[in-house]
Amino acid sequence: MSGVSGTGSAVGEEWGARAARSRALAVLRVRGRALGLAVLPAAVTVVLYAGEVTGHFSGTGWGTARWVVTVLAVVVLLAATAVALVVARARPAATPTVELAETAAPDLYRLVRDLADRLGVPAPAAIALTPDCDSWLEDRTHRAHRTHHAGGETGGAPVLVIGSPFLWWMRVGELRAVLAPVVAGTGPAAHPDIAAARRFVRGLDAAIAVPRTPGLDPVRRLGARGVGQVARVLLRACRGHAAEMERGVAAAGSERAQEVDYGVRIVAQEQVGLAYAGWDRLLTRVALPAWRMGRWPAKLDAGVVSALTELSRRDRLADGFSSRLGERPACDLLEEPGAVDEAASLLAARLFHGGPAAPGPDWSPVEWSQYPEEVVDRKWRTDAARLHQVLDGVDAAAAGPDAPPPTDGPTLIRVIDRLTMTAPGPAVGATTEAAEAPAEAAAGQDDHADLADSADFDPLDDLDDDPPPNPAADALAGALSALLAREEAAREARVAAESARGRTAAAAPAADRGTTAYEGVGAYEGVSGPDGPLPLFPLQPPRSGRDLLADHVTAMVCCAAVDTAEAVPGLDWLDGPALLLGGERATDLGPRVLSLVEDGDPEPLRDWLARTGVRPEKPVRLV
Repeated sequence: MSGVSGTGSAVGEEWGARAARSRALAVLRVRGRALGLAVLPAAVTVVLYAGEVTGHFSGTGWGTARWVVTVLAVVVLLAATAVALVVARARPAATPTVELAETAAPDLYRLVRDLADRLGVPAPAAIALTPDCDSWLEDRTHRAHRTHHAGGETGGAPVLVIGSPFLWWMRVGELRAVLAPVVAGTGPAAHPDIAAARRFVRGLDAAIAVPRTPGLDPVRRLGARGVGQVARVLLRACRGHAAEMERGVAAAGSERAQEVDYGVRIVAQEQVGLAYAGWDRLLTRVALPAWRMGRWPAKLDAGVVSALTELSRRDRLADGFSSRLGERPACDLLEEPGAVDEAASLLAARLFHGGPAAPGPDWSPVEWSQYPEEVVDRKWRTDAARLHQVLDGVDAAAAGPDAPPPTDGPTLIRVIDRLTMTAPGPAVGATTEAAEAPAEAAAGQDDHADLADSADFDPLDDLDDDPPPNPAADALAGALSALLAREEAAREARVAAESARGRTAAAAPAADRGTTAYEGVGAYEGVSGPDGPLPLFPLQPPRSGRDLLADHVTAMVCCAAVDTAEAVPGLDWLDGPALLLGGERATDLGPRVLSLVEDGDPEPLRDWLARTGVRPEKPVRLV
């Protein structure tokens, strides 16, 4: 009830700010205790020498003590100085973002400043975009972050990071309501104690990562590990206080923001959840297949609008959300929404897939209108070619009397026949073992009777040794997984080499790169991101061999349908690549492929092929 009235809001805000300042002082006390512990040997040394001068501490024993404590004080002071320098100079982690200059988004900067004036807090120093459905304030006052990118100098205020999908899906009023609690956090963040505590915690966190810095010699790495251990102890001591401090800052900002667009913010929070759902489906179902093909959709943020519009059409819970599209979208606050969307899309590919930092021959953008032909059709034919490559390898390795006869080309019937092959016959000596089985079974009955009396006996354990229902699928799945692993290793090596070349090019003087705000995605100076080839946030866990085999068989069926049944590749905004038969999406293909792969039963798939007019005996065109 305190958030309803202005008095209650002020009380809640004051409580949050006081709690944050109290916890900030607790963090600073940890720093003060560490400093006091570092200077304690030096203080004892001063006392011993003062005692010698005054004649109170005289004698051989006191002289030895003075030398021992002096050496200890020097060592401790040197170590403390080293720790302090590393903590102060270590580069804190920064979120990879697309930085926006004020010239690139003057209306957005004006909206944020007006919002800060209404809240009575300092305005953020700059604005940046992140390819995620979230918004926050980020401290970039460290000199390593004071770069002369599009955002310029950040000064002492934090940077406002906005999720790029919000700009395309939300309306201007909704965006202002969502950003109000975030911008309100600049008020508590400007307090000297809170700012100092945040710098200390971020410095400790950065110091822990220093030993993993590449290029350190063994001696420096050993010293960095020692500093990291000290920083880890200090961070553990102030971790709880730092977490409570951030909660207090958030509480104070939330209470203050209730005075601005409170009713609109309730509706806008519904759009946040909807945007997150659409963004997740767009990345995992639509963007990920393109990234795996070496193509990156250049308009992901615009695509999320199509995905959410399709969701509102299918899901009656989202009914009515698409009617908002008649209002002014927040992306109109940008001068060049298309260029910013491309930069955010490229950054999303780096974060979630580990793609190169810039476009290249093997990493090119693709428009949504070209997605069915450039991504879907190419993906199907690449998967089909990989499947037949595995089949050729397995046939060459088997090369025996039971090997299937060679085919005239890559046909679907070859895949179906291979997956419906019976399990191989018994090996040599199996007849003798079968003859001895009754005697062993009679002798084993007593053994099982003894085991049944044991508490550890479980008769269901024998079920785990049953042969798989489709051993032919297991053999193909294993070979296919090995081939994909080799291709992925080669891709990561190629991306690492391209990233190294990109860092070399980025080391050139800024004057050589020009000063325009947008020069294409590869030259967009507002992008900061990870330097390694691995994704920071992988979208999907490793897939099983059976899943990979099912995807490749589905691709082979789709290729046959396109080549022989006049089907066409399509794009479903929520489910990704789709096969269109007569203008309608084929939604009943997946279970039939799984029946073939899992159980070795081709009849459901054969019925589907006959019904749709697909000719499995005809060769298909591969990449």
